Order: sequence, then C-alpha cells, then structure tokens
Amino acid sequence: MRIAVEGDLRVFESATGNSRSHYIVITGETADAIRLAAISGQWLGGKRAFGSAKVRATLGDTAWETSVFPEKASGGWFLPIKVSVCRAEGLLPGRLVRGTIEL
Repeated sequence: MRIAVEGDLRVFESATGNSRSHYIVITGETADAIRLAAISGQWLGGKRAFGSAKVRATLGDTAWETSVFPEKASGGWFLPIKVSVCRAEGLLPGRLVRGTIEL
C-alpha cells in the first residue's frame, strides 16, 4: 500500500545539543489511512516496538527504509528523515515536504 504524505520539515535537537534529527508529522486523513493499515495488518515487515511500523519512504529521487511512530500530540505519525536525504533533496526546515510511504 502506497500513501502520499506531506508535512513541514521540523528539527529535533537533543538535550545536549550535539544531535539533530529531521522529521515530519503526518496528520489528518493520511494519518487515518496509516492507522487503518495498522488495524488491518498491512504493515511492511510487521508492527514493531513503540507502536511503530517499518515503511519505505520516498522523497523526490531518494528512497530509504525507516519506521513511522505514533505521535500523541496530534494523533498522527512521526516520520524521521535522514540528514543525507535532506541534503540530497535540498530540504530545509520549515518548508513543506511531499513524498510517499509504502506500508
């Protein structure tokens, strides 16, 4: 199952300030579609720890294996985006990111 995703690119900095992670939060109907796939057992590779699920993400010309995680504040899903993907695709914090995930 392939799902189109989009969200503003955000940056999480560790408490020590020596580590940065990029991510988007998937909300709305798209988050509901992911949740429905979870309920029906359509995960690629099966459900994992913390309610996460393995996915294949694609942004622009770059694809990679990762996981999506439930995001309690919005009821959506947290999609981490590697720094190497941000560099390859010229992604900047605060900008809208569009791509797909395969469950």
